[in-house]
Amino acid sequence: MGKYILQRLGQILVTLFVFQTLLFVILTAMPGDVTNRMLTNPDIPPEVRERTRQALGLDDPVLVQYGRWFQNFITGNLGVSYSEYPTPVIEILEERIPRTMVLFLAATIVQFVVGFSMGRALAWQRGGFFEYGSTIVGVTLYTVFTPWFALMMIFIFGARLHWLPLGKFLTPILWRKVDIPGMSDSLTKANYVFTRMLWTATAAFVIWLIMAYFTRNLSHTKRNRTRLIATVIILAVSIGGWAMVDIGPLAWDITKHMILPIVTLTLVGFAGTMLMTRQTMLETLREDYIQTARAKGLPEKLVRDKHAARNALLPVFTGLIISLPSVISGGIITETVFSWPGMGLTLLNATTQEDIPLVMGTLSFIGVLSLLAHLVADITYAFLDPRIRYS
Repeated sequence: MGKYILQRLGQILVTLFVFQTLLFVILTAMPGDVTNRMLTNPDIPPEVRERTRQALGLDDPVLVQYGRWFQNFITGNLGVSYSEYPTPVIEILEERIPRTMVLFLAATIVQFVVGFSMGRALAWQRGGFFEYGSTIVGVTLYTVFTPWFALMMIFIFGARLHWLPLGKFLTPILWRKVDIPGMSDSLTKANYVFTRMLWTATAAFVIWLIMAYFTRNLSHTKRNRTRLIATVIILAVSIGGWAMVDIGPLAWDITKHMILPIVTLTLVGFAGTMLMTRQTMLETLREDYIQTARAKGLPEKLVRDKHAARNALLPVFTGLIISLPSVISGGIITETVFSWPGMGLTLLNATTQEDIPLVMGTLSFIGVLSLLAHLVADITYAFLDPRIRYS
């Protein structure tokens, strides 16, 4: 396993070098630069534009710009944003990534759980109204025009029923009323609360994984009951802990703004996981070891969950791991419709404003995560499927 990981890391470094080179070539080949916006302003003389290009290094030869960019990338310096000058790109990414992770990681997990559970049920109970109805609804939502559907969700649950906020990621009036020591503006408070919400969710997830590991040898019924009780306790402690602190109302305000985007993303995307799970489950149910398990007289629920669903989980879970980098990039359409200031909206604004350093920094970060996600997926194979071993 160790030798395989080293080989994969070597491949990742080579792929990353090629990716960075292609990214630089494609972006620098675009006509114009950020100083073109100065041409439309008659109050800015041409010499100021030239001095700006020299200060930003845009008049250097392409090879010099590439060498400077690659050297800075290796040292962790992603440059300075043109549109938010002189803010470093890394600071912008540190600010926007938690917002996207809180929203899209939650949506991805909910979407995966719903899709896998329904796909497992569809494969096990075929031919009924539940299968046909779920498939038709899932495929319809999966192929729906996402911006229109998101706007309809906002119109129904926000504008008409007034159950949820219309958009954005916080309520400014509420955030002005709550004081956090050392923080005066809402943006700093939002980053502070976002980060702690993310750490709380991470800690709860790690605790749940530890609990799941130590309960793996229990009987099927006891294991499910224990995990359900432990999940309820973990959620109650997490929510109760936030309710007891002063910034609890701020966390609840963020949560309310997250509900509508998460529900929208889940409804649009769960069908992909559902149909993939159904297909892999149907293939698994034809395997000989499933017939052997049934011949031993094992309960049908145990055969479904432990033998069939566990092996069908491998390609579905792999797709989930590989899709995680898109969580960081965020959905440009979703973040635009819901006015959620995350990575997707940042990438869109940077592209329209010709902020090349911010675009390259964002895409580089996504590229690194994509390569690491493939490595994690390969390693996870050996744990999910005992038939797979790396030598």
